Amino acid sequence: MKPATVAKKLGIYLPATPQEFQDSTITREEFAELQANPPEWLAELRRNGPHPRPVVAQKLNVSISGLARGGVEEALTSAEITALLQAPPQWLVTERATHAAVRAEAQRVKDEAAKKQSRKDRAQA
Repeated sequence: MKPATVAKKLGIYLPATPQEFQDSTITREEFAELQANPPEWLAELRRNGPHPRPVVAQKLNVSISGLARGGVEEALTSAEITALLQAPPQWLVTERATHAAVRAEAQRVKDEAAKKQSRKDRAQA
């Protein structure tokens, strides 16, 4: 696998990895080993970052688009994420509310579809 693919699957920021990782091709066995027994550099990256945008978005509980609207274009460290959570700027408060509303609506739609399917199943029985 390409290093970018492995970094994405591991949830790490590729430019922050060691150069030998960036220059190598990783087999599925090596990937499984990285997951099972992460080396110190991988554990450190996961712990302190910098984190890729999907991980930052998850930790801030916003969408990736919300990060872009908030002006977050680069990877953030765990300390930077913590600072944002402790003193959230207005964009973060707004994006978190928007993200929560979108998730609630998605759940409502899913529940409604399940109810319709349940009624349909009972009618066929």
